[in-house]
Amino acid sequence: MMKITILAASLVALMSGTAFAETYKIGLSNGWVGSEWRTQMIEEAQAAAQAWKDKGVDIELVIQSSDVDVQGQIGAVRNFMNQGVNAIIINPNSPTAFDPVFAQAKESGILVVATDAEVSSPDAIYVGIDQTDWARKSAQWLADALGGKGNVVTINGVAGHPANEMRVAGYREVFEKYPDIKVLNEANANWDQAQGQQTMQNLLATYPDINGVWVQDGMAAGAWRAIQAAGKTGDIAATGEIRKDFLDLWSAEKLNSGASVNPPGVMASALNVTVLRLQGKEFKDDIFTGQYDNAIYLPIPFVSNDNLADTLKAAEGKPGYWSVTSVLSPDEAAQFFK
Repeated sequence: MMKITILAASLVALMSGTAFAETYKIGLSNGWVGSEWRTQMIEEAQAAAQAWKDKGVDIELVIQSSDVDVQGQIGAVRNFMNQGVNAIIINPNSPTAFDPVFAQAKESGILVVATDAEVSSPDAIYVGIDQTDWARKSAQWLADALGGKGNVVTINGVAGHPANEMRVAGYREVFEKYPDIKVLNEANANWDQAQGQQTMQNLLATYPDINGVWVQDGMAAGAWRAIQAAGKTGDIAATGEIRKDFLDLWSAEKLNSGASVNPPGVMASALNVTVLRLQGKEFKDDIFTGQYDNAIYLPIPFVSNDNLADTLKAAEGKPGYWSVTSVLSPDEAAQFFK
């Protein structure tokens, strides 16, 4: 009797032109919450999901966002699988450790999409920026600002993290082209502003003749505070932040800075690609690239003194922790599909 009732309801809906809404359950895994950039990343993904709902596509998000080691994040992926998600979007803590669990997800018919950091698994795709090229762009800016010569120090993120290691490879590639650029020290400050400031203070005390600083976002504001406190603002060129509070400082103090943009919107971009794939669209041939041949790279904006004023106009009304961002819309994501 129940089957007959359901069938009848379906026929009524079809005859009246009413369509049932598409529904997808998507797990979002963020294995590190050490910055407001990650918070903005999740919020932009939630906004993208809401935009799909407004189009009649119901996206249920299951979010895991906490500081966990690799095994803890693998556990989160397994939890998503047990909850019957259609897809998993992950900002991974390792490029290789997820290969077995991603294979299991694929066997279960679950689409896996990494963002922000690439993964080696052939059972996953990556949608995000090329972190190596992100570093190349800012390192090239610094090399040009120094006229191809000088003493440089670098302040990196979390040692061993896939995005960090790709960034290190990127700036080394650029600096190796300049025999008159000497890298005095490569330090780690774990994408933490306070650690970035303390590390910069230590480097300035050890190397008083620093001309340039290549520092990753998440720490650049701290590094610049140390440079200012040492009275060396006019003597040092250093990469910067994409946060509004730093952009304001950059403009007010006329800093010699430049910054590659890793948009927090990368997870939202990945979500839009994910939904199109779940709807059955097929990727174009030869669309994938990258070191693992599974990457779709997004554009990398760059902020310098040339476009700083325009960037600040776009950031008007935003809180200080807001980061310059961009999101690949569903229509723009459609370019990757047949």
